[in-house]
Amino acid sequence: MRHALAFLIFAPTALVAGGVFDGADVVFLGELHDNAAHHQRQAEYVAEIAPTALVFEMLTQAQADLVTPELAADEAALEAALGWNASGWPDFSMYYPIFAAAPEAVIYGAAVPRDVARRAMETGMAEAFRGDAEAYRLTVPLPRDQQAAREALQLAAHCDAMPAEMLPVMVDIQRLRDAELAYSAVQAFEAHGGPVVVITGNGHARMDWGAPVYLMAAAPGLRVMSLGQGEEDVPPSGLFDLVESAPEVDRGDPCAAFR
Repeated sequence: MRHALAFLIFAPTALVAGGVFDGADVVFLGELHDNAAHHQRQAEYVAEIAPTALVFEMLTQAQADLVTPELAADEAALEAALGWNASGWPDFSMYYPIFAAAPEAVIYGAAVPRDVARRAMETGMAEAFRGDAEAYRLTVPLPRDQQAAREALQLAAHCDAMPAEMLPVMVDIQRLRDAELAYSAVQAFEAHGGPVVVITGNGHARMDWGAPVYLMAAAPGLRVMSLGQGEEDVPPSGLFDLVESAPEVDRGDPCAAFR
């Protein structure tokens, strides 16, 4: 399908009429991790989509396996079981409404554990990946322009403090995370049918080089759609089926520690 870029301004409680993701087998709902309004919007879409399964970038599969409908009904107990607030992700109160919006959905985790990421740096992405690296096209080098663009993004994300020789490795780790998200979504769809919803950052949700690319390589028969969320009418980089905006979060100077 052709992916058009739509840009909408929304009130926090507004919903797009007509079921914008109707007919999708897998829906990626992007976010800026620390923007509470983005998570509220994800929860609204999850309630509307009623997925069979939810895939979280923030959870390993071992953590996801702990989640039951009974546990998911208790925010404090779920946070404690997952160890969420000690994980480095934004406060669980931002994410819990997503779990609550689909209480019967099976939870999947796609996070790359640190030991796996270290192994990937040593042995390569294909050896660290849970799935078939060739089917998910992890064995195919990126086009030169995309490789350069992704390395530039990694450098900027690390406040221009990342050694140049580490940039290709960081891009490889991001590709591994993309493929792991795609793998979890395919596993969820094969086990439970659709629709499956993936909760992840905007960079992983983009249709032009994020997790959807790897998913569509491995499972070309699935219909995939994606939401990107920006701030103050500035859209996130990349291609999405739908882009929305929320107020900006005050983050101070994220690079102050590097000066």
